[in-house]
Amino acid sequence: MPDLHATFGFALTAFSTLIAIVDPIGNIGPFLGVTAEMPAVERRRTAARACLLALGVLSLFAAGGEHIFAFFGISMPAFQIAGGVLLFLVAIDMLRAHPRDTKGTREEREESRDDVAIVPLGIPLIAGPGAIASVVLLSTRAPDLWARVGLYVVLALTIALTYLVFRLAERLAQALGRTGVNVVTRLFGLLLAAVAAQFVLEGVQAAMGSQPPS
Repeated sequence: MPDLHATFGFALTAFSTLIAIVDPIGNIGPFLGVTAEMPAVERRRTAARACLLALGVLSLFAAGGEHIFAFFGISMPAFQIAGGVLLFLVAIDMLRAHPRDTKGTREEREESRDDVAIVPLGIPLIAGPGAIASVVLLSTRAPDLWARVGLYVVLALTIALTYLVFRLAERLAQALGRTGVNVVTRLFGLLLAAVAAQFVLEGVQAAMGSQPPS
């Protein structure tokens, strides 16, 4: 018989942790920045694909993240640094207000949408180093099978809330207009650059702390 109290407590802890790290509200600016030139329909599809990808990635790491890192010989600090570099490249584009051209043929528009849905929206904006590290840690601390099932439910709920926030961001984009979106894009580009730098710094600190003293 599962301990419902322990399972509920674990699920609540997992939900608060993931919401804080994924930060759906904080992702509004970057989302508007990389989808600024997209029509409303494409923006919605991009949000859906990014969220589905992030859910798949986080679920995969929740199921066997430790084994994945061990198989490829990747440390968590190295993953943090790589994620920070990716975010920094995105932040540079946002600061320069380089819109992604969605004109051209239908195939070219589809490719552009898929591109931003995968990087940077799906990875590493939603399923970033912090979120991946959290689900790996939470999965190892799950007290029983029911708690692990609760973790997947929490993951799905977190991603669903992220998608809803992205849908609300579409209305915000319409209210701001192109000029307002460009201003928001540059502002959040600066903040995203700071987040990227923090990822790199934490990765370097973790790597130095894990090295044995000489």
